[in-house]
Amino acid sequence: MHHFHYRDNHMFCEDVPLLKIVENVGTPSYVYSHATLRHHFLTFQKAFEGVPHLICFSAKSNSNLAVLKLFAGLGSGLDIVSGGELFRGLQAGIPPERIVYSGVGKREDEIEYALQSGVLMFSIESFQELELINHCAGRLKKKAPIALRVNPDVDPKTHPYISTGLKEHKFGLDTKSVVEAYKSAAAFSHVEVIGVSYHIGSQVTEVAPFVDALHHVKELITTLESLGISISYLDLGGGLGITYDRESPPHPNEYGRAILEALGDSPCTLILEPGRVIVGNAGILVTRVLYTKRGETKDFVIVDAAMNDLVRPSLYKAYHAIEPVVRNEKDTIRADVVGPICESADFLAKDREIPHVEAGDLLAVMSAGAYGFTMSSNYNSRPRAPEVMVNQDQFYVVRERESYEDLIKGESIPPFL
Repeated sequence: MHHFHYRDNHMFCEDVPLLKIVENVGTPSYVYSHATLRHHFLTFQKAFEGVPHLICFSAKSNSNLAVLKLFAGLGSGLDIVSGGELFRGLQAGIPPERIVYSGVGKREDEIEYALQSGVLMFSIESFQELELINHCAGRLKKKAPIALRVNPDVDPKTHPYISTGLKEHKFGLDTKSVVEAYKSAAAFSHVEVIGVSYHIGSQVTEVAPFVDALHHVKELITTLESLGISISYLDLGGGLGITYDRESPPHPNEYGRAILEALGDSPCTLILEPGRVIVGNAGILVTRVLYTKRGETKDFVIVDAAMNDLVRPSLYKAYHAIEPVVRNEKDTIRADVVGPICESADFLAKDREIPHVEAGDLLAVMSAGAYGFTMSSNYNSRPRAPEVMVNQDQFYVVRERESYEDLIKGESIPPFL
C-alpha cells in the first residue's frame, strides 16, 4: 500500500500534485509519503504485538533525518552498520538503548563511539572483532553488551548480491565456530553476552527461509543454554521483500504469524530490523525526459536521473516501475530509459514498454524509497538530488539539492600547484 495515486490523470503524493513539487525543487528529486511510512511501520509493529519485541529500523535503507525522526516518534530503534549511522540516529532522537550495531567491519573508533553512546548491543561477526570490542570496553572501563551473528546457511532465494545467510558469505560465524566464540565471550571480562543475531538476506519473498533459519538458531540457543550461557535477545534481522514488479511477498502479518509459531514459548525479546518493507514503496524518484532518440536496433528515453541517483538497476538489474507524472492517451513505446552518465550501465529500465513521452515530460520511478538516496553518489560530479517529505497537503524539503560548491567542499589545492 502507498499514497501515490492519480487524480484527473495527474500523479499525487497524498494530497500534493507532483507537478507542484517539481515546480519548487526541480528534478531529479526523491519524494516520500509520510502517511505511507507511518502506516508501514505501524503495520509491521502490530504483526508482533503481544510478545516482547523491538523494531530496529535498518538505517542503511533510508537514513534521512526526517524519516528516522518519524520512526523514533513511533517507538522505533535503529539497526546501524557505521559510526555515521549511529550519529544520524542519535541526531534524530533515537535513544541509544534502542540501537543495535551490526556490520562485519567496525573500526576501533566506531566501536568506542558506540560504547560511549551506550548502544543496546553489538552484533559481532568474527573472533577478532570480539577480542577488539573486549579490549576497547576494558580501556573505557565499560562492559560491552553483545550478540554473536550466526550464519545459519539458509538460502533466502533472492539476488546473490543481497543474500547474506549462506556459508560462503562474509557475514557472521558458522554454527560450529559460533559456539566456540560464545565460550570465549563468556570468559572475557569486558563483554556481556545478551543475544544471538542472524540475517539471511534482503528482498526475501517467501516465509519458509525465515522459518528455516529460526529453527537453526533455536537449536543454537538450546546448546548455549546447556553451557550456562543465557540469551535474552534474539535478533532476527530484516529482509522481508516488497513488490517491485510481479513479486508476491508475504504481508507482515503472515510473516509475523509464521515467526511467532516457529518461536514457540521462547522467553527472548525479539529484535526485528525491517528496512525495505517499511520505506521501499513509500518513496519515488521523479525525473524529467531530456531527449528521445531512435536507434538502429532500439529506442532510448534519456532522462535527467542517472545511476548515481538510483544505482539498483545498474547494480542488480533491479526492476522499478516507471509511470508518467501526467497520463496521456498516446500509444506506448518500447525503449531503454537511460541517464546522462558516461557508462553503458547507466539505465533505469531496459527494453521497457512505457507511455509515449517527449522531451520535458516527467516520469516517476516507483518503489525508490529504499536503497535509493542512501546508495547515491557524486559520480560524474553530479550534485545529489533533494529529498522531499509529503504530509497530507503540504510538502517539506528534508534535504536540499546539492550545489556545485558542495561538490568540492573539503577539497584543497596544495601550495606546490
